[in-house]
Amino acid sequence: MIFLNIEHILTHISFSIISIVIIINLITLLFGEIVELRNSLEKGMIIIFLSTTELLIFRWIYSGYFPLSNLYESLIFLSCSFCVIHMVPKTQNHQNELNTITTPSTILTQGFATSGFCLSAEMHKSTILAPALQSQWLMMHVSMMLLSYGALLCGSLLSVALLILTCQKKINFDKLYHSVPNGQIHYWREKINILEKNSFALSPNYYKYELIERLDYWSYRVISFGFILLTLGILCGAVWANEAWGSYWNWDPKETWAFITWIIFAIYLHIRMNQNWKGKNSAFIASIGFLIIWISYFGINLLGIGLHSYGSFRFI
Repeated sequence: MIFLNIEHILTHISFSIISIVIIINLITLLFGEIVELRNSLEKGMIIIFLSTTELLIFRWIYSGYFPLSNLYESLIFLSCSFCVIHMVPKTQNHQNELNTITTPSTILTQGFATSGFCLSAEMHKSTILAPALQSQWLMMHVSMMLLSYGALLCGSLLSVALLILTCQKKINFDKLYHSVPNGQIHYWREKINILEKNSFALSPNYYKYELIERLDYWSYRVISFGFILLTLGILCGAVWANEAWGSYWNWDPKETWAFITWIIFAIYLHIRMNQNWKGKNSAFIASIGFLIIWISYFGINLLGIGLHSYGSFRFI
């Protein structure tokens, strides 16, 4: 009983802190960056990470197995993964745009997991594992898959932001020609060409270009990290499947969509290496990957079919 009370307290602490962090993000967005608020944001994310980690540890102790057996537990682990992805670049003092993705993702994930409107109270309870899940591979396979999904989701959302920015219209100096007398068009065209070359760093187009470059930079690196974890997770799952079912691969719906996810992001990484295709083209592939991940992680559970189905919304 004491473990349940501690878990309940940690859940509320984590959700309360992430709500405050979201408010800090909104203040920063509206009024500009404030050093004190930025430091509070980072401390808040650390507290959230510690709270969710302790929650998972306490649940591990009283259930007797690593808590990754149902949708509720996997969502809590996924929110913890978003915190890890948020903090890793900070260890190297990198300024990045990940906090605009990781903090909303964390609160949405935890909100869905803890809200009684989305998941029933029965799904929050620990139960005896099905025989096929009573293996050490549960922790290795599912943790790798969820960490990879967290990283790939963050990288994909950065690519979506990149696409939105590139779809916006650029400042077009040609519009100025309509107000210039015919005899002075050539003169002003030369002046504007010089302005574009020498003062590009001061123009709004430059800052937009710089932001797009940073989004592309972080999207590529986060997706690369997630792709490695996804590969390891699939390999661990194949070994576990052979141990449990006597076959490394069964083309189960969950396995099939995990493989499709792997193919999509392999295409993204391949395209991103080509300088002519990086940016908008590779970001479009990553955006497709965002939808594929949710089908693989969440959509297949709705169907309740296949070897990975141990009851509707019950197990990963």
